[in-house]
Amino acid sequence: MNVSKLVVAASLFATVAISFWGISFVSAKAVIDKLDPFTLLVSRFGIGATFLLVLILLKREYSLKLPIRYIPHVIVLSIIGVFVHQLLQASALLTIDASSAGWLISFSPVFTVFLSMLFLHEKMTFSKGFGIIIAICGVLLITTTGTGKTINFSFHIGYVLMILSTLNWAVYSVLLKKLSVPLPALVLTFYISFIGFILTLPFLVKQRGWEKFELLEYPEWGHLIFLGIFVSGVGYWYWGKALEVLEASKVSVFIYLEPVFTVIAAVILLHEKIELTSVTGGLIIIIGVILVNGHFRSV
Repeated sequence: MNVSKLVVAASLFATVAISFWGISFVSAKAVIDKLDPFTLLVSRFGIGATFLLVLILLKREYSLKLPIRYIPHVIVLSIIGVFVHQLLQASALLTIDASSAGWLISFSPVFTVFLSMLFLHEKMTFSKGFGIIIAICGVLLITTTGTGKTINFSFHIGYVLMILSTLNWAVYSVLLKKLSVPLPALVLTFYISFIGFILTLPFLVKQRGWEKFELLEYPEWGHLIFLGIFVSGVGYWYWGKALEVLEASKVSVFIYLEPVFTVIAAVILLHEKIELTSVTGGLIIIIGVILVNGHFRSV
């Protein structure tokens, strides 16, 4: 396969991953009222890890061997990128709607810039500083709107948790770049999902979470299976495949599509009403993030 076809394929992988992640807020919102965050996490990553393991065994071209020296790296990535990140998002969705969560997650690259300045010694420029200010204004517009009709200071804990999840994802992204585990994307995704499942399993046992599964109806089971196979499994895998071909900065451009998929799915599946202030705040965040990362030409 020539270079241009590889780039097109990688772009397709990134787009599919982002679409799944965008819709994931809607699916999680659909089941979070019946499953507590820990039960939701252990279910989706159990399903995802099983799916990925079956896929690896069927393909017969990958080894499951994980060098001992990289085990701590994978554990750290699993704790930050799976356990903490998804727990924060699931907890946030208890009090905020899916579309707001989708807009706020696009703020993550701003935190990545701050972390890169601190740990990778990247320089602050006027464009980055101006973009950060714009993006923060967008976040404030969404989080202080409340009803969506007037601007007030009804700042819910769900917004705080969602913003913390964007910071957490930025930490994960920087660590992923620094730790660089030499495994195929499919195998690394399996280990991350499996360890995420193991980490949440004790909480499921303590809270007898399996008793809540009988509360789920067929549509909610569909959302849970989607979260397990396509979000926790295929999404992470395809994102890794895209990073194998494209530079991280180019792949990150696709993050701007995530809230679009979230909003569309929220309207269709959850019948959420999308307020003008929410959309405006989201677009302001995206414009600010594009300025921060210098992606206008790429977009």
